[in-house]
Amino acid sequence: MAFQPVYDLLSGEIYAQEALVRGADGSSAQSVLDQVNAEHYPAFDQQCRTQAIQDAARLQLKERLHINFMPGASYHPEHGLRSTLAAALACQFPPEQLTFEITGTEKVDTRHLSGIVSSYRDFGFQVALDDFGAGYAGLNLLAQMQPDIVKLDIGLIADIPFSRPRQRIIRAMLKLAEEMKIAVIAEGVETRDEAQWLLDAGINLHQGCYYAPPGFQMLPGIQVEDRVVSPRH
Repeated sequence: MAFQPVYDLLSGEIYAQEALVRGADGSSAQSVLDQVNAEHYPAFDQQCRTQAIQDAARLQLKERLHINFMPGASYHPEHGLRSTLAAALACQFPPEQLTFEITGTEKVDTRHLSGIVSSYRDFGFQVALDDFGAGYAGLNLLAQMQPDIVKLDIGLIADIPFSRPRQRIIRAMLKLAEEMKIAVIAEGVETRDEAQWLLDAGINLHQGCYYAPPGFQMLPGIQVEDRVVSPRH
């Protein structure tokens, strides 16, 4: 696993680390997933989350741990969650610090997904909707899930200071999230201008290579020197 921090600009602290699948040679998650047959997805999904927890415990992660999971792999969510809980307890990682990110890149039955989310909440885990604004992660999925966190896709974030349409979309999304009591994370932040605009708009949780690229088998710190430190009003 590799890890990438989610940075809280208001507190100046790392809010969480997201675990990301990588090949032993550092190859991308997609290149790894392409080698997994569909019938092996449930076992692979469980192996990844167990490995993420074990690595986080070994690296003495103190913040929240975000783990991606594929909804289509969760045929029996209670069984997978019991295994996940057992893995956390076995390596003494606090289960209440786990957040599971539902990827929005695959189409799933929304009734099945609602059952998965309910199961995760019953176990006391947070649920995040990843890649919002891309793939199938739109308003319908948001209404079905009502997650704890929404992560805005990089497609909405890239060059946001120069795109009026995307600015309006993000501001509308922030108003909606506030009414639904959902936290918002901006992912794929690459530049200081993007970071400043997002903070001014009211998004203080950021993730992206502007702050730190993913670190293979390590917990990266925040690496920028010319850091945005406060909203500009």
